[in-house]
Amino acid sequence: MPSSSFRDCQAWRAEGLPLSTTSNEACKLYDALLTQYVTWRNDDTLGGFEGCISAIQAADPNFVMGHVISTGLELVGTASSPRLNERLASAVRRTVELANSQNITPRERLHVRAMEHFSRGNFPKASDVWEDILVDHPTDLLALKFAHDAYFYMGAQIPMRDSVARVLPYWKPQMPLSSYLKGLYSFGLLETRFYDQAEKVAMEGLAVTPDDAWSVHSVAHVYEMRAEVDKGLKFMEGREKDWQGSDVLASHNYWHWALYFIEKGQYEDALQIYDSQVGLCSIFVFVLVHVSDMCVKDRWRELLQVTQPHTDDHVTLFNDLHFLMVSLGAKESRTSQRLLEGLQELAKEPGDNQQHQLAGTVGVPICQAMMEYNKGNYNGAVELLYPLRYHMVDIGGSDAQRDVFNQLLIHAALKSENEHHQKLARCLVVERDAVRPDSPMTDRLMKRALALHA
Repeated sequence: MPSSSFRDCQAWRAEGLPLSTTSNEACKLYDALLTQYVTWRNDDTLGGFEGCISAIQAADPNFVMGHVISTGLELVGTASSPRLNERLASAVRRTVELANSQNITPRERLHVRAMEHFSRGNFPKASDVWEDILVDHPTDLLALKFAHDAYFYMGAQIPMRDSVARVLPYWKPQMPLSSYLKGLYSFGLLETRFYDQAEKVAMEGLAVTPDDAWSVHSVAHVYEMRAEVDKGLKFMEGREKDWQGSDVLASHNYWHWALYFIEKGQYEDALQIYDSQVGLCSIFVFVLVHVSDMCVKDRWRELLQVTQPHTDDHVTLFNDLHFLMVSLGAKESRTSQRLLEGLQELAKEPGDNQQHQLAGTVGVPICQAMMEYNKGNYNGAVELLYPLRYHMVDIGGSDAQRDVFNQLLIHAALKSENEHHQKLARCLVVERDAVRPDSPMTDRLMKRALALHA
């Protein structure tokens, strides 16, 4: 990607998005970072994300939006908590201090405010500020993408869809990165069950930009939610060379590929994908361990090396639940208990942190249900999970990702000695079949449920 294609100071002003720096190099690097963020790929010719972040600080150490995008990207990555990571917390404070000491634009000042809210876990307030920016500046792609990610973490499906819908008319085909809005909008559509429209919009994006990994990802979701397994397998394989280069998202797209095999009951094929693709979602193995008799213990230990250092982070409930899956699978009871107790403590005084506010009513009970299931107390797992089934969306993520908890509830009910729970399992499977007809996995679950009443 040649640096000449990135926007300098004048180009950003011409688009109505002036940046408060006199450094053309800093402006171009800001654009380079934004491009990598939107396209989900490290551009090696630019030194990737890390190289661009270092270069932008060197080009203009006081460039406020350079700090906003650099620190903001680390925050929305959710791999580090400013509550525990003093370097990250200091980077947030430094950005605020720079903004307060300079005559920057109102738009840039709002970006700083949103980033500060997000760093405190106040995702709703951060999203509100990003939306304020988009009212006056609908082509501010950084605000749109940051809001999109925040909505994803909150499970705010309708706002995630409508946020993109509001700005689409202002984007023209010749604008840089405009085609990528198709993937963003498609994802919001599919998460609000407009599957046909979601597929259509994503395919429009792919017709312009075949290597748009987020549009590919959106279509993969559509086929998963409609249980069009063979169609999904053909699509992912046929476009693999296009989306493979988006290294930040590629492993997640392989996870979707593996989900099709799990749906079909071809667990060996799913494991082959897992073993060949580093960084796959741990949900995948967790589902396998409960729907097949395959031994995946070593894989749990491998995943634990990645997740255990984040036990005390508690940035999102979605992360916490997945970290717990791994520690339970790896039989690290102390790590599991530490994670639960840490979340319980934060729930007592959550402050403005939206995730911690939900911890007591949603996060902690789901953790406890997983732990009860792991101990073989299926009755207890059902009693904890069933009242939360319509609140699980609050943990964030996608319908496809959260489905693991629907499956956990069904399996707990099937295994429970309580006859009422066994009847409940059949009801849940019937319900599942109604919204996802022709699902091979649902057929297998139905056979198990019916066998209990034979």
